[in-house]
Amino acid sequence: MADSTDKALQVELVAADRLVWSGQATMVIARTTEGDVGILPNHAPMLSSIIEGVVDVQTAEGETWIAAVDAGFISVADNRVSILAERAEMSHEIDLEKARQELERAKASGENDDEAQEAVRRAEARIRAVERAS
Repeated sequence: MADSTDKALQVELVAADRLVWSGQATMVIARTTEGDVGILPNHAPMLSSIIEGVVDVQTAEGETWIAAVDAGFISVADNRVSILAERAEMSHEIDLEKARQELERAKASGENDDEAQEAVRRAEARIRAVERAS
């Protein structure tokens, strides 16, 4: 656990159409093309692609915020973390039943279709975000 002498991270989670979440955090976990990455205060500068998945933010107040994100980028420098994705939703904004229905529709629309596979990954990430937050 971080104490008051540790620096916090300034985090911004941004979708194409809005700022989804912004605040102080002690840790951020995101899935990059190379695997999961954990960001703590004073992390080395980094720029990486992220894939559809879940972003986990541990706030300075001890809360956990979970978001589902589409592919995008994560940038880390000087205790600032920027996560930029085409779409991002906080877990409490996601309708779990609707996400499950979207997953079934995406699976039924075709395994060999790139758009269908992207829709499957997106729906799975939304479901994981809700389940992880509960």
